[in-house]
Amino acid sequence: MTVWKTSRRNFFAHKGRMALSAVAVLLSVAFVCGTLVFTDTMNTTFDKLFAATSADVTVSPKSTEDNDRLPGNGKPVTLPASAVEQVGKATGVKDAEGAVSSMSVTVVDSHDKNMGSTTGAPTIAGNWTKNDLRSMEITSGHAPRGPTEVMVDADTADKHDLKIGDELRTIAATGDINAKISGIATFKVTNPGAAIVYFDTVTAQTKLLGRPGVFSFISVTAESGVTDTQLKRHVATALGDTSAYKLQTQKEAAAANKDSMGSFLDVMKYAMLGFAGIALLVGIFLIVNTFSMLVAQRTREIGLMRAIGSSRKQVNRSVLIEALFLGIVGSVLGVGAGVGLAVGLMKLMGAMGMDLSTNDLTVAWTTPVVGLALGIVVTVVAAYIPARRAGKISPMAALRDAGTPADGRAGRVRAAIGLVLTLAGGAALLAATRADKSGEGSLFLGVGVVLTLIGFIVIGPLLAGFVVRVLSAVMLRMFGPVGRLAERNALRNPRRTGATGAALMIGLALVACLSVVGSSMVASATEELDKSVGADFIVQPAGGGALIVDQAAKSLKSVPDIEHFTDYKVVGAKLTAPDGTTEDKGLAAVDPTYRDDVRRTTVSGKLADAYGKDAMSVGETYATKHHVKVGDRLTVAFKGGETAKLKVAAITSDDVNIDKGAMYINTTTAARYVPADALPDNMIMFAKAADGKEKEAYAALKDALVKYPQYEVQNQADFKQQLKDQIGQLLNIVYGLLALAIIVAVLGVVNTLALSVVERTREIGLMRAIGLSRRQLRRMIRLESVVIAVFGALLGLGLGMGWGTAAQKLLALEGLNVLEIPWPTILTVFVASAFVGLFAALVPAFRAGRMNVLNAIATE
Repeated sequence: MTVWKTSRRNFFAHKGRMALSAVAVLLSVAFVCGTLVFTDTMNTTFDKLFAATSADVTVSPKSTEDNDRLPGNGKPVTLPASAVEQVGKATGVKDAEGAVSSMSVTVVDSHDKNMGSTTGAPTIAGNWTKNDLRSMEITSGHAPRGPTEVMVDADTADKHDLKIGDELRTIAATGDINAKISGIATFKVTNPGAAIVYFDTVTAQTKLLGRPGVFSFISVTAESGVTDTQLKRHVATALGDTSAYKLQTQKEAAAANKDSMGSFLDVMKYAMLGFAGIALLVGIFLIVNTFSMLVAQRTREIGLMRAIGSSRKQVNRSVLIEALFLGIVGSVLGVGAGVGLAVGLMKLMGAMGMDLSTNDLTVAWTTPVVGLALGIVVTVVAAYIPARRAGKISPMAALRDAGTPADGRAGRVRAAIGLVLTLAGGAALLAATRADKSGEGSLFLGVGVVLTLIGFIVIGPLLAGFVVRVLSAVMLRMFGPVGRLAERNALRNPRRTGATGAALMIGLALVACLSVVGSSMVASATEELDKSVGADFIVQPAGGGALIVDQAAKSLKSVPDIEHFTDYKVVGAKLTAPDGTTEDKGLAAVDPTYRDDVRRTTVSGKLADAYGKDAMSVGETYATKHHVKVGDRLTVAFKGGETAKLKVAAITSDDVNIDKGAMYINTTTAARYVPADALPDNMIMFAKAADGKEKEAYAALKDALVKYPQYEVQNQADFKQQLKDQIGQLLNIVYGLLALAIIVAVLGVVNTLALSVVERTREIGLMRAIGLSRRQLRRMIRLESVVIAVFGALLGLGLGMGWGTAAQKLLALEGLNVLEIPWPTILTVFVASAFVGLFAALVPAFRAGRMNVLNAIATE
């Protein structure tokens, strides 16, 4: 009980000193809990949506893909209307209706502006059915009654200011549909952002599926008292041969839809938790520093406790109980802040176009448990070493000045361990750069990153003694005696300086590493584009994933001042190699001009011959794996078409990024074996301008795509800039998440300085008494802070560039051959670190300057 009371008294006596450490725990726990609440809420939203939109039993074609397009087939998969009649006669069926649905559409308004989501959510077109009443209700106007009417969901109408009577154009693979809005339907559950339009059944069949008398799937409703499982069995009996169909109950359909979203949600969840873990690691340094300094400042107090009978275990326990209090306070606040963070993320996603209602906010009981356990355990574990150090304080310490003597032997052992870890990590990174296989190299890279990071953390005090002296010679000596005092203060406790710098080092190392990798990727891709791409213009879907519909392709091909266009289709096929192995592959069906638009190196044969009759090329990796050589014939079973024997006329090098591993055939060869209605639309198109007509052709191509905003035309400069922007956006997101760790590290610098000021209260009073001005005192503390921050930045940036260089050498195995160090970014981060140090010192310096001289001198 005495230990408990002593710990509680000490905790509240030093609550100001504990506050910054509590903030570190709070931020880390908040990030973890916020991530869990946010992803759980997204799961709840999608669960409700999928449950509401799924019929009691759904019958669909067995070959249906997630995006309703098969590889090698540009048209949605369908089932016959006769199946609806068969299902309707099954026992226990109350109602069976055929439904049309396609996600291979783009909806634009009268100004040709895309009405789709900007977050990647699909645009869905279909027919209005009774099953839709499960999840939606018509709140304005009426359902479409003919080919000139369309109904739109309320969320899309609100976002784009659509109203009844406005005209929309739906661009589908089978043609355009021009119709006026006849009604607006509102979701009864949350719609995460999909844009939905409805047509009457005949129009939907004809325009979306390409012919009448077919449906995308059948929605089956059970009679009262019939379970979904019983209904599924009865429907299977009514259909007889179910080999061509997939039958799902409501739960099965919802689970399948959820699985399709699961991988995306999991990647986002674990990525965010990874950044929370980094922030937590940085927070550990802050907590260790805090308790180490508190123990050092209370040396005499602890010595007196030991002198009057307190055991080592009691002193140890006293410090750990203080850490327990800190962990509980920080974790409880962190759990609450995490819920607030999740709500903030939902609002942010809403501003970006993905609607997540706070009515679906989900806080599972496991979330606060995980948050509390994580925060408390991490805090107590981080305080264990300082607690052990406190337990070792002898009663005689009460007779000495405050401060524990350094353990020279422990310092030498620590330095030896740090050197061994750092050298081992460096050797692993070197091995990664010399690996012949990416899998082996990735293992070495991971080991090297972990070992060098731990090594730098362990060896931090040794590095602090050397680096700070060098930095002081460059940065501090110009400030005279104040600069020398700042240097000595930073060197007074190398272990503390090393730990503080290491906290900042972790975040900046990751920033530097990712900057090097990102810049190298852009430089490598740019170099390859310059070497490989001969086309002047590239036309492709703006958001990726869709195909270029035939009407858009025809519009492009009507443009003047173009020397040639090249079609690029991907045709699905089953390939049988001479060794008897069979694989599903996508063949690139291209025009012969493609060899001029994208230059490929062959390791055997001539690529021009691959565009001959019944000929093809294969990639080097495939040829090596299956012992294929020029002259061999592969059996190619085209999906939706016939089987052919194609001669291998060329083997292309796989030492590229563009079209790596691609197998080429002529578009005429594809048309010979695949029916016209099964032949896919273009995935991408290339164009070469007539000599001297590049500007005119570029403008004309853009004009030709005005009515098709889902596609974009780019010249090579545009393409390079887009690549740079995409990688830049990804890096900015990562930097934003890493900012949490850097904020915690800054708090560490603030905490170190604040506790250091308290520790040196009497010393500061004496310096003020012999003539040091308040201005000089504040400058001394600011300079100390700057040198600690710059020390951490040097370690982090140096370590990160080493990691990034090793990673780039590994990526060179995948064709990214250019190493580029982004010096502007590195220098900006370095300079910003100095300002971070300056900012972190503001409050401690201000408090030091306000000290009463006499009171400070009288401090024990």
